[in-house]
Amino acid sequence: MPTLTSIATEQTTLAPDDIEWLRDLVREGQLVADLSFADMALWLETTNGEFVCTALFRPGNSNTIFYRDIVGTAPSESWSNLLTECLRRGTIIEADQPIWIEETANSVRAIPVRRRGSAAPIAVLTRHSLMADLSANRQALTFIEAAEQIYSMIAEGDFPDAALKDAPRLGLPRASDGFIRLDRDGIVTYASPNALSAFNRLGYQSSIEGISLAVAARQVSNEGDVAADESLAMIIAGKVPWRADFRAQNIVLAVRSIPLTQAGERIGSVVLIREVTEIRRQERELVSKNATIREIHHRVKNNLQTVASLLRIQSRRTKSDEVKDALSQAMRRVEAIAVVHDALASGLAQTVNFDEVAARVAPLAAEVAGTSGATIRPSIEGEFGELPSEFATPLAVVLTELITNAVEHGLKDVAAGEVHVIATRGDSTLRVAIADNGPGFEPGSVGQGLGTQIIRTLVENELSATIEWTRGAKGGTVVVIDIPLRFIHGPRRA
Repeated sequence: MPTLTSIATEQTTLAPDDIEWLRDLVREGQLVADLSFADMALWLETTNGEFVCTALFRPGNSNTIFYRDIVGTAPSESWSNLLTECLRRGTIIEADQPIWIEETANSVRAIPVRRRGSAAPIAVLTRHSLMADLSANRQALTFIEAAEQIYSMIAEGDFPDAALKDAPRLGLPRASDGFIRLDRDGIVTYASPNALSAFNRLGYQSSIEGISLAVAARQVSNEGDVAADESLAMIIAGKVPWRADFRAQNIVLAVRSIPLTQAGERIGSVVLIREVTEIRRQERELVSKNATIREIHHRVKNNLQTVASLLRIQSRRTKSDEVKDALSQAMRRVEAIAVVHDALASGLAQTVNFDEVAARVAPLAAEVAGTSGATIRPSIEGEFGELPSEFATPLAVVLTELITNAVEHGLKDVAAGEVHVIATRGDSTLRVAIADNGPGFEPGSVGQGLGTQIIRTLVENELSATIEWTRGAKGGTVVVIDIPLRFIHGPRRA
């Protein structure tokens, strides 16, 4: 499926800053389409002088013209000249006659897209609106007036504001949630019914039209939050393009301000509001639960390290070589599991970057197993990627066991040995190969010890994978594990 980035990179000569600006514009495309009650398409000129659509926005509050997706396609001949002329002139151009799309007559306007500080347009945005009369609807007229101003800002390079891409987006207010139009002094000239209802629930029973929105917000705010928070006061006054939460009467409103400018001067602003009380409550619960889970993983890691330390102490005190070896093996397995829990304790998601786990487990297993004085050099190639914790734990233990076996058995008589771990992650399978440069083994001589039993059990039952021991082409032993990713991404088999 073609995307803005792929098309711009492969078919145009746009600079990285230009592409990033277009990404910011695409993030705001749905809002502008809703305000203008129109479909919008973003067009780039390719290196061969043709145009290709890179983004399509359909209004959520009116009928759409484009029932079929046009991303990745060229414009119709009936209005391709409009794009060329708009890019050449660098001004907004209206088609002089209706254009038929999907058997529907619509008016088409071409808007040049400039990046702030750039003189030449870098793209063309087309607005496709139905030939309908919305003059009787005050809300529609106000929406369209704001959209027209935003189109002018796009042509001048003043929209979107790049700082907004780093602002939180969960609960982002839309035009239909609550729309307030302010003049340059912050006085409300229009408030949609949803916006009025939101302020009524906050305890402000009068109409907010004709008064300062900042004054109305201060009257219902919790202990004067608006006056205390300078950034929130600027947002509610429509002076800065940013988002913030406004709390009053145990209700939380997400507030977003879009200053409207003309020739670089602010002439007013649009303020969008949305009640997000329940969303913010759920966010707090998730943060609390994530913190609890991380603390649990941290404590489990500490407990496992304590167990490993106790096994190490017991191993030092015993005089039986067989018992000492068994305790050392148990210590390695416990430490491998502790590494996974340590990785889980450092993040919020219940997935593990297994490349980091492997980088810690491989030297640990080789160092503990190589007690004969031989020099063992483990290495890791390829990428494991992200793995769920229920798969990362058994794979860490399996990797530890296989590296230990390679050192203790495959490299037993080698003065300087190497163990290579090669991970190959495809679309459907994760293949892990562990190879050593020892003398190799005879076919059919794979042991049946406790370590081998643990490996087979974890590979077949926990990873739903297959394992095979083979002799390397240049000698040594190669163990290959094939893990089907369908059990990682979807339900596991019984």
